[in-house]
Amino acid sequence: MSSVLFDTPGPHAKRRNIALSVVFCLLLVLLLLWVWQKMDDKNQLAWNLWEPFTTSEAWTTYLLPGLGNTLKAAAISVVIALPLGAIFGIARMSDHAWVRGVAGTVVEFFRAIPVLLLMLFANELYVRSSLNISSEERPLYAVVTGLVLYNASVLAEVVRAGILSLPRGQTEAAYAVGLRKGQTMTSILLPQAVTAMLPAIVSQLVVIVKDTALGGVMLGFTELLNARQTLAANYANVIPSFIVVAIIYIIVNFILTSFASWLEQRLRRSKKSTGTVLGGDNVNKLNTVAVGGNYGTGTSA
Repeated sequence: MSSVLFDTPGPHAKRRNIALSVVFCLLLVLLLLWVWQKMDDKNQLAWNLWEPFTTSEAWTTYLLPGLGNTLKAAAISVVIALPLGAIFGIARMSDHAWVRGVAGTVVEFFRAIPVLLLMLFANELYVRSSLNISSEERPLYAVVTGLVLYNASVLAEVVRAGILSLPRGQTEAAYAVGLRKGQTMTSILLPQAVTAMLPAIVSQLVVIVKDTALGGVMLGFTELLNARQTLAANYANVIPSFIVVAIIYIIVNFILTSFASWLEQRLRRSKKSTGTVLGGDNVNKLNTVAVGGNYGTGTSA
């Protein structure tokens, strides 16, 4: 069976692929053993460096508060960026040229600026503004502002692409039954586009979680990576602390992507037809309602 991108490999290609896979796995194992040996030579695998993670102090004082701030900043950014991105994505498809122009300019402008630069600009803005934001809360505000501005512009393009990927017949059918463009967007297009957009949206949410670390590096925001730096300074276990924090990031993002996969499957199942066959009386009732609704709106049946 052939694909659009490549032909099905034959017997020789299959043997070659298996051989290459075995060689790659062996090289990967050798690389891991080499890294392990180098770390062991530097005493980075000594038990006394890993022992702090078996006590509650390292977790309750450093890692868990840092993880809480990471999730807090990411959650606030997601809650604001998702609806904002949807609004700008829909606005880019408006029938009014000035709406499309303004939305397109905003999206392209903030999408072109690195998120770290947006965080730094936001931090300086809060420092020089008259807003009563304490120095302890200012890094959180700056991180959230930068994440919202950048990711809302990216999500706007995701929303626009998801809606445009739907068959044009969906829109034409909605107009044929008398729906306005706003009703078509909210009732027909967006519900169907959510399933198509979900993988891209989730990947962007994972990016948001990881980008909170930029605020810890440049703004002193006490997120997970910044908390790891303080922990490593106190226990002198730089490499083990990096490994533990990397595992925490992997677990958090795995939970997020697993939930998204479950949600996507559930949405796909809920959109499948039940296959129920309507009786003649029910069909007549539907036709009567449709004809009455068309006369009510001033259109002919």
